[in-house]
Amino acid sequence: MKSFVKKGDEVVVISGSSKGTRGKVLQVFPKKERVLVEGVNVRKHHERKSEKNPDGAIVEREAPIHISNVMPAGRFDAKKK
Repeated sequence: MKSFVKKGDEVVVISGSSKGTRGKVLQVFPKKERVLVEGVNVRKHHERKSEKNPDGAIVEREAPIHISNVMPAGRFDAKKK
């Protein structure tokens, strides 16, 4: 499937729990048909103790969402007019 968004594009989430949220595309996974959008679908990840994190940590990071759930912001704005 051809991807209509690229890294750095601004998109709007059109379905799901983050519907209406705008964000910048951080990464595109064309084979899995998923995109990583800044500030959308944020999950908590527990990291174990290591030399880098002696106490361990709970880190929030974005998880990928399906490409059909996003629309380029320019097309979204044009459609609303």
